[in-house]
Amino acid sequence: MVSEDTPKVGLVSLGCPKALVDSERIVTKLRAEGYALSPDYEGADVVLVNTCGFLDSAKQESLDAIGEAVAENGKVIVTGCMGVEEALIRETHPDVLAVTGPHQYEAVMDAVHDHLPRPHDPFSDLVPPEGLRLTPRHYAYVKISEGCNHACSFCIIPSMRGKLASRPAAKIMYEAERLAKAGVKELLVISQDTSAYGVDIKYAESNWKGRPVRADIEHLCEAMGELGIWVRLHYVYPYPHVDRLMPLMAEGKILPYLDIPFQHGSPNVLKSMRRPAHQEKTLSRIADWRKVCPELALRSTFIVGFPGETDEDFQLLLDWLDEAQLDRVGCFKYEDVAGATANDLPNQVPEPVKQERWERFMAHQQTISAAKLEARVGTTMQALVDDLETDEDTGELLAIARTYADAPEIDGTLVIDGPGVGNLKSGDLVAVNVDEADDYDLYGKLSQV
Repeated sequence: MVSEDTPKVGLVSLGCPKALVDSERIVTKLRAEGYALSPDYEGADVVLVNTCGFLDSAKQESLDAIGEAVAENGKVIVTGCMGVEEALIRETHPDVLAVTGPHQYEAVMDAVHDHLPRPHDPFSDLVPPEGLRLTPRHYAYVKISEGCNHACSFCIIPSMRGKLASRPAAKIMYEAERLAKAGVKELLVISQDTSAYGVDIKYAESNWKGRPVRADIEHLCEAMGELGIWVRLHYVYPYPHVDRLMPLMAEGKILPYLDIPFQHGSPNVLKSMRRPAHQEKTLSRIADWRKVCPELALRSTFIVGFPGETDEDFQLLLDWLDEAQLDRVGCFKYEDVAGATANDLPNQVPEPVKQERWERFMAHQQTISAAKLEARVGTTMQALVDDLETDEDTGELLAIARTYADAPEIDGTLVIDGPGVGNLKSGDLVAVNVDEADDYDLYGKLSQV
C-alpha cells in the first residue's frame, strides 16, 4: 500500500523497445526498494527521463522532454542513449540533477538515492517475480544482449551502447519462464544484433532447470520454444546460421517471423553503409528460408536518399523489393546523425529527391503488402487479442488482434467483429476466419463461437 510518505518517482520513456526494457528494469528496481511510481509530474518527487539519441530528431525530442519535465516538476534525472552527451544536455538544461548513460541501472539508482533517499522499509511493497513492465500484461520484451560490434556508417549505437555484451542464456531463460508463468502470451526477443548473440562470451553454456543451455540464438530459441507461448525475433541480421532457425519455425516452436533491417538492395549503397552479412546474397537466402518454412513472414526497414544513392541504385532497391516480397516494410529518409561517418560522404542527396524516392518506395511496397494480405482472405488464422474497442461509426464492439505476422505497434492488425467478440479479453488466443483485407490490415470473424 502506498502512503503519502512513500517517495514517488515519475518516468518518461522515449525511444525503441530496447530503451523500454531499460525503463522496465529501472522501475522494477525502484519498486523493489519501496518507491512508488507517479503517473504525472505533480505527484512525483523526482522525474526520470529515459532518452533516445539515435537521430538528431530523436535527440531534439529528448531535449524537449527533459525541458518539459524540468518546467513541470523541477527535479529531473536523465538516463538513456543521449546520456552520453552530458555536456549538451547540461548546456541546454543546466538544472538537471544527474545524467547517466544507456543501461547504467546502478548509476540511475544511485542518483535517485542521492536526491530522493530510499524509504525506511524497502520491503514494505514487494514486486512480482517477473518485475514491473510498461507493456500490456499479455506480451513482453526480453533483451538478450547490449551493444553492437558493427560500424555501419550511418549509426552511432556502438559509441553510445558499447560493444556486444550478451547475457547468460540461463538468466534469459529464467526471466522468460517467470514472464510465461505470469500470463505473458508473447515474448519479443530484442537486442542490437540478435543473430550475434553469444559470440562475445564464446557461446558459453549455463544451467537452466538442471541442464545446460548454450548461449547462441538457435539453442536459446529451442529453449524458449518449450514455454508454450509465442516467441518473436527482432533485429536479426541474415547471417548463415539464421538458416538453422527455419526448422524451429516450421515446427511451430517459435513464430515464423523475422525482423531484419536490410536497409537497402543496392550493393553500392550497402557498401557505403558498411552493412554486415553479405546482404547482396540475401535474396537467395530468403528463397531457401521459404522452402523450409513457407509461412515465414519478413519485416524490414530501409533508408532512401543515402549519400551517393543514384537513380540506378534506387531502381535496384525497388527491383529487390519485387523479388524479396517482404510482408511488412518501413522506410526512412536519410538524415545526418552527429558523430556518424556517413555525414562526411560525398554526393549528398537533395531533400526533394529523398521525399520523391520515399513516396515511390512506399507506394511500391504498398502494392506488394496489399497483395500478400489479400492472399490471406479465406484462410483461418490464429490471432492474439490486444484490445477491445467500439467502432465510432456503428457502435459495434471490435477486437483488435494480431497474427504471427504482426509485431505490436509496428505491423498491422486483424480486426475481429461479429458474434462472440464480447466474450474476448486481452491476451486471448483465438482462431479467426479472415474475410477481408486492405493495404495494411486484415478483418474477420471468430471461427468458433
